[in-house]
Amino acid sequence: MPIFMMFGKYSKDALQKASAERTKEAIAIIERNNGKVISMYAVAGEHDLVFTLELPDIEKALATSVAISRLTGISFTTSPVVDVEQFDRLLSEVKNL
Repeated sequence: MPIFMMFGKYSKDALQKASAERTKEAIAIIERNNGKVISMYAVAGEHDLVFTLELPDIEKALATSVAISRLTGISFTTSPVVDVEQFDRLLSEVKNL
C-alpha cells in the first residue's frame, strides 16, 4: 500500500485543544479511510507533527488530511513517499530513457 507523510503545524488554538482523545479521533479518521498508522511523532523544528501512514491512494490521503485538519485545526502538508531502494530503481529507469 502507498505510504504518505503528513507534516503538521499547530495553530495556537489547535495546540490548546490537543488531547489523547483527539489523537484517537484522528486515528479513527485514518482507519475509516482504509489507512494504517506506521508512526506518529511530535517534533521540534519546522513541523510540530510528523505522521507516516499507509493509505490506498492519493484521494484517500487527501481526504484524510482534510478531515484531520477539520477535526484538529492543525495545518497539514501531505506527501507521497517511496523508499530509497524504489527511488534508486526509478532513477536507473530515467537514465535509460
